[in-house]
Amino acid sequence: MLVTEFSTGVVEAPERFALWQEVTERSHMRNGLRSDDHDDFRARMRGLDLGEVQVSALAFPHLEVVRTAKLIRQSDPEVYQINCFLGGRGIVSVGKYDTTLHTGDLVVMDSSLAYRGDVRGDSGRWSHVTVQCPRGLLPLPAKAVRPLLAVPISGRSGMGGVFARWLSDLNARADEFSPADVPTLASVTMDLLASVLARCLDSEEALSPEARRTALRARVVAFVERHLADPDLTPRAVAEAHHISLRLLQQLFAEVDTSPAAWMRRRRLERCHLDLADPRLSAHPIQAVAERWGFTNATHFSRLFRATYGMPPRDFRNLMLAGCANRQGPCAE
Repeated sequence: MLVTEFSTGVVEAPERFALWQEVTERSHMRNGLRSDDHDDFRARMRGLDLGEVQVSALAFPHLEVVRTAKLIRQSDPEVYQINCFLGGRGIVSVGKYDTTLHTGDLVVMDSSLAYRGDVRGDSGRWSHVTVQCPRGLLPLPAKAVRPLLAVPISGRSGMGGVFARWLSDLNARADEFSPADVPTLASVTMDLLASVLARCLDSEEALSPEARRTALRARVVAFVERHLADPDLTPRAVAEAHHISLRLLQQLFAEVDTSPAAWMRRRRLERCHLDLADPRLSAHPIQAVAERWGFTNATHFSRLFRATYGMPPRDFRNLMLAGCANRQGPCAE
């Protein structure tokens, strides 16, 4: 099972915090925990098992985490833990120094390092996504990573932004993955993380050629996703925006068995497919939906849609609307 879901709501209020301690000790590492909401600790966790790489989304109101030298001596899994703050705020204290963390920040911790963290989130939404992995799995030497421990890294732009969006998508799409996807997901996660840290250290040359190419492809993918609605977005425009040759761009996508043009076309069709299935958009003309995602030729769009989904876009929309009308549920609201 790749995905596990957990909520403290499965037990009565007085037992919830103790259950959270027990579960997170197994899923992450042993820490001292305290909360202002100890008497009724409402929290959730969604875990995605990628083998040696574990990705977890957590939601809780308040949590203080303390990792002491004694706990390290008792049990040290020798892992890095990377936290991406989706909401709320926090403070990480290492030695005499306090670091304030805000929404959009990334922070790397080492299980062999004593620290204290104090995080205030919201039990109603994900507070942060955590990646935990063996130190040896990161393709950067430990001495290179050490200066970045407990230092806030922006996940709002650049490679940090690409990595933060990747983690957010992993969490949102967790149920879509199969065991066959695990090696790729784990590899991309580690390569992106390494690229983020290498950029911070200005030492991208320390990365393997494979890691650099994976990180570059991820930057391209994120760029295209942001500009899918632009009808002038072409493979050549994407290559120029990233200061690479069109040939290199084609090679990057050939490594994942597609081409830039085919991938962009597929993503645009998928967005149109979702919009045409949405009853809230039923008043929007089909051509308006197509143009919204970069298709300016109605005949071309209809032909592509039919070839991909087995029916014209109008028939697909009518089928979806008829299905909603015959059901009682969210789509009929």
